[in-house]
This record gives sequence, C-alpha cells and structure tokens, in this order.
Amino acid sequence: MKAKKRKRTREDWIMDSVIYVFSIIVLFITIYPFYYVFVLSFNDGLDASLGGIYWLPREFTLENYTQFFNDMKWLTALLLTVLKTLLGTLLGVLFTTLVAYGLSFKDLLGRKWYMTFVIICMYFSGGIIPYYTVLRSLHLIDTFWVYVIPGMLNLFYITIGRTFFEGIPESLRESAKIDGAGEFRIFRSIIMPISKPFMATLALFVGVGHWNNWYDSTFFIKTKTLRTMPYLLMEVINQSQAPSDLNAAVHQSSTTSLSIQLSAMVVSVVPIIFIYPFLQRYFVTGMMVGAVKE
Repeated sequence: MKAKKRKRTREDWIMDSVIYVFSIIVLFITIYPFYYVFVLSFNDGLDASLGGIYWLPREFTLENYTQFFNDMKWLTALLLTVLKTLLGTLLGVLFTTLVAYGLSFKDLLGRKWYMTFVIICMYFSGGIIPYYTVLRSLHLIDTFWVYVIPGMLNLFYITIGRTFFEGIPESLRESAKIDGAGEFRIFRSIIMPISKPFMATLALFVGVGHWNNWYDSTFFIKTKTLRTMPYLLMEVINQSQAPSDLNAAVHQSSTTSLSIQLSAMVVSVVPIIFIYPFLQRYFVTGMMVGAVKE
C-alpha cells in the first residue's frame, strides 16, 4: 500500500523559498568572480582599464590571448605545467595505489609497524631545510624531476586507500588465485576496475595539487625556464606588475599587463573545470555494488 504524500504547508513553501534564494545567492557569489575574470580577458585591455564592465565584453578581442601564447616565457611555463601534471598524476596514482593495496593485506608481516611509520611521517615533518638537503643529495634540485619524484607517494592518500582496499572481499582475490592468477594480474584485472572511485578521486586531487603548485618552483628551482605557470602568476601578483618581456609587448598593442594576467588565470583554471565533470560521477559510485555476495 502506497504511503500518502504529505500535503505541503505554507511553512514548507516559505522554507523552501528561503533555501532556494539563499542557494542562488551563494552560487552567484561563488561563480561571478570567475565569470568577471573571463569577461575581462576577452575585452580590450585599455578599454577594460576604464571600468564599467560587468556582464559582457564591451570591446571583444582575442589580442590578450594572442599576446599570452606568443610570449615564450608563459608558453614554456604552461607546457611545463601540463607535462609535470600529467606525469606526476600518473606516477602518483600508480605508486600510491600500489602501496595502499599492499598495506591492506591483513597477513602482511609488520603491517602494524608500517602503518605506524606512515602515520608518524604524515603528522610530523622534518621541515624545509632537511627536505632541501635530501633533494640535493638525490640531485633533484633545479631539475624537472623535483616536481614529480617527491610527489609519487602521498601518505595521507595511502591511509585512505588502505581503508578502501580493506573493504574489498577476500573472496575475490582467493577465487582469482584458484584460477592461477598472480598478485599483479589480480591487481590489474580485478582490483583496478573496481577501484575506479578511489583512483579517480585520487587522480583529481593529485592533479589539482600539481597544477596549482608554485611552492617547488620557489624553493627548488633556479633556472627560469623550469619555472611553472602558477609560479609566474604568483610572481606577477606579488610584484603588481607584468614581467619585462610582457611590458614590451604591451606598448605595441592595446593590451595591458592586467589583461594578460587575466588571460593566464583563465588558461590555468579552464582545464580543471573541464576535467572535473568527467571524474565527478565516480565520487558517488558505489564501491562494491553487485561485485560479490558474501
């Protein structure tokens, strides 16, 4: 017998209206700054400096992006950022997942001590000076690999991954072993396909971390051609002026240092906005729905 649908009262309508209005206001406050930057990046730089632009470009132009992509300093930094993000995310997800999967074995010898070591290292850091000394001893300072190798293993994500893999029934691994599969075959053919929610979430967090990271370029890189786009953006914002090579381009066109900075911000934000929807569905996917009946 179907339950009767409760009749909505006047108080329900009022409360729903208040919630919707509040949600729309919060949504507008959150999105409008990004939209405003996007609009200004497509407007003539000199015209935008006069103000009064809020919703649409007043003098539409692609000159800001042309100047940005024609400047080798920004273009090199963009390509370097893309490369380190792709490579760092791939290796970070692979090694973090492998270690987390290994620590999820309940019969692992010394498992308790391994986890104790991981937790201690996660909460207590040696500081920037010992960290710099380790990187220098590994000959990673002022090289591209300083962006990738230190981030291949994340202790916080290891603890999350271990909990995830512990929820996978042992019967899956046991049945595969009976069929003659080895550990790597089990991991590749069984564990990885049903671990997409964890791996997709891990890839998103690790990728965003690599994409936005300016810290490594600040302390561990001296060569200007190895500096990433987040570092250049931070440098320009802190100095409140465009780099010298951009100033030369500005004087020859209607662009301004601010309009090129806004273009760089849009270029740095758009990839994350487009990638997130493809990974979002894994956040709400059941981890073991229908996989096995115990």
